[in-house]
Amino acid sequence: MALTPSVIAMLVFTLAAFWGIATWSLVRTLRQEDRKAAMLEDQDRVDTYSPKALADLRAWIEANPDDPLVGQARESYNECVDVLESTDRHFYDWSESEIRSLERL
Repeated sequence: MALTPSVIAMLVFTLAAFWGIATWSLVRTLRQEDRKAAMLEDQDRVDTYSPKALADLRAWIEANPDDPLVGQARESYNECVDVLESTDRHFYDWSESEIRSLERL
């Protein structure tokens, strides 16, 4: 059974798309990790949450005060706030006004 040119073209396209996306993802991830590592070397700390993720964590803490994990979540939240207030460079896109508006829990 012979493969038609259109089937061969689709196979080549599929392989190229798969390897192209996989390579792009790998390169992007490695660049992000290099950036984090450089920040850790310079300032020994790096922010662990994006603005949205930290807001979501705060909302969860406030909505679940009796959850057994709320203490650990509060520690993580406060640690991120401390890092944001004590470092000059941030991994995630934080504005100065966003950082100033944060409060420890």
